[in-house]
Amino acid sequence: MDITSLTGITSDYLNSVAAEKQLVDTDESFQSVLDAAVNMLTETNDLENDATAAEMEFTLGLADNPHDMQIAARKALTALQYTTAVRDKMLEAYKEIMNMQI
Repeated sequence: MDITSLTGITSDYLNSVAAEKQLVDTDESFQSVLDAAVNMLTETNDLENDATAAEMEFTLGLADNPHDMQIAARKALTALQYTTAVRDKMLEAYKEIMNMQI
């Protein structure tokens, strides 16, 4: 694969293409950040429920492939780790804001 045509691409170009195709959210309001966090929690909860359902199906003998159960469990674990990391950063930012002197 020849990638020589990609040498002239800058981050400004990528940002403009992403904004044009609406691949990124350009709304930087606090409400959009909170909405994204709630969506992330909902998605994490859904993945946890899917992993539990896959485990139950495998335990009851309804599923023949243990890989599906492992994949669902890994997705749930990764989502939970990511959600925990975001929560930790939010708490760290909150503590830093509370320590600021006005």
